[in-house]
Amino acid sequence: MSEQKTDTNKVDVSEQKTDTNKVDVSEQKTDTSRDTSRDTSRDTSRDTSRDANRDANRDTIFIGKKPLMAYVTSTLIQLANLSKVSIKARGMSIGRAVDVAQIIARKTENAGYAIGEIKIGSEQLESRDGRQRNVSTIDIEVKRNTT
Repeated sequence: MSEQKTDTNKVDVSEQKTDTNKVDVSEQKTDTSRDTSRDTSRDTSRDTSRDANRDANRDTIFIGKKPLMAYVTSTLIQLANLSKVSIKARGMSIGRAVDVAQIIARKTENAGYAIGEIKIGSEQLESRDGRQRNVSTIDIEVKRNTT
């Protein structure tokens, strides 16, 4: 009796495997074709909106906590394509923004880059404990000399 049970179990398992394999393959084929068409339409719509945002903010470098030369390099790359770039920072990053602008102006003076307009201000932000705080901001314009 034990032999019959194992034989039927083996047969049942193999039949289940072939049935599930057939079902899985057909489901995968239909799902893949559907997903591909969806992904293509989504990607094109996303790319369009991303390109619009990217073009609008391409002339602005936001200074954060990365190493100083990362921002200098990024600014120089943007200046190769554009006539002016805005370096923006707030709070503790203001000193780093000034350093980036000074390095570009002094080291590439022969290449024709200079500091343009400088704007300072403050923004009101809500702190973690719910109070309003003023945070200083700076916007430094670096431009190509046209002389």
